[in-house]
Order: sequence, then structure tokens, then C-alpha cells
Amino acid sequence: MTIQPAKLSDPAVRAFVTAVNAHDRDAFLALLTENATMADDGSDRDLNEWIDREIFTSNGHLDVDNESQGGRALLAHYRNDTWGEMRTRWNFTIEDDGRISRFETGQA
Repeated sequence: MTIQPAKLSDPAVRAFVTAVNAHDRDAFLALLTENATMADDGSDRDLNEWIDREIFTSNGHLDVDNESQGGRALLAHYRNDTWGEMRTRWNFTIEDDGRISRFETGQA
């Protein structure tokens, strides 16, 4: 059973999932710090290139199965038009101002 985005514990992570699922690039970018970074399957990636390719031009969508670490770690089914659906993990570093400075994802 999935957790509805509105019920996710951490406000920044809740907004992140909501922006991904709404395909709202502007809302997504507003959640990130100026120098935010990310990694996919353990390798750092160019954030803007990755989000365009893996989320916004390929209809990315997250269905969250479980959250931990106060809502800053997720297990989710992620799907997009390029790769189909896969079980993934997501971990977030959130700054005092509530914005995301780093997220890491990969297959779970």
C-alpha cells in the first residue's frame, strides 16, 4: 500500500514527491538549495541534466511504499517513459531553511 504524498512526514520531501508527480519543474527547483547535488546508483550526476532526462521529459512518477529517518528516506516505485517501473530508494539532506541540498536515489 502506498503512502499518499500529502501524508509524507517531512515537508520538503512531501513537496519533492508532489512536484515530481505533477511534472512541475519550477516547484521542484524551488525546493533545492543553490548548490544542490544528487547521486544515482552511487554516482554523482549533473543535477539539471539528470532531472530533465529522468523526471521531466520522461514523465517521472513516484509511488512511496515506506518512509524512515523522519521521512527523509523513502522506498518507492519509480517509473518513467525511459526505464519503466522499478523499486527505488531515495535519501534526502535537508538544510535548516527547509530546502534540499542533496538527494540520492538508486535501485532498491
